Amino acid sequence: MKKLYLLFIPLLFSSCFVFVGNTEDNSKQNQSYSYFSERNKVNSFLDQWHRDVANYDFEAYFGKMSSNSIFIGTDAKENWTLQQFKDFSKPHFDKKKTWDFKALERNVYFNSKGDIVWFDELLETWMGVCRGSGVLSNKNGALKIEHYVLSIVIPNDEVNKVVEIKKNKDTQIIQKLKNQ
Repeated sequence: MKKLYLLFIPLLFSSCFVFVGNTEDNSKQNQSYSYFSERNKVNSFLDQWHRDVANYDFEAYFGKMSSNSIFIGTDAKENWTLQQFKDFSKPHFDKKKTWDFKALERNVYFNSKGDIVWFDELLETWMGVCRGSGVLSNKNGALKIEHYVLSIVIPNDEVNKVVEIKKNKDTQIIQKLKNQ
């Protein structure tokens, strides 16, 4: 019985620390909304957005973006308003040749009112691992994508190879932008 009692005390003691830790975390997020339920809502929203495009659902995909939304793709020319991104994407949806991104990891952050959300995510894509980041508005519980940036991740030890591949195009882009 004494051995069982000795095993129980550390378990009870460690459980108290876990409970206190969770209480402290929740007090830091003591805002007018529930941090954890809102984070889950954001994750579900973004996961569904990615599924919408994979399922060729043009209306659902673009319906999650605000009328002021900006989408920045992996190419330097891809800085699109909502309408420009729709125009680019529509033929892909029509041919059922869209993209299929799945979140591998996501960090979600809120301002103190909970009406602005920003996030970053690592994605499994046809290009390998990519990074997405963005800003959502949260008005009356309705989330909308305001800004999204998609980037191809490059391992640090491979950067020099990529820089060499991009050099000619980058020189053209730099000159064009400097001449504007």
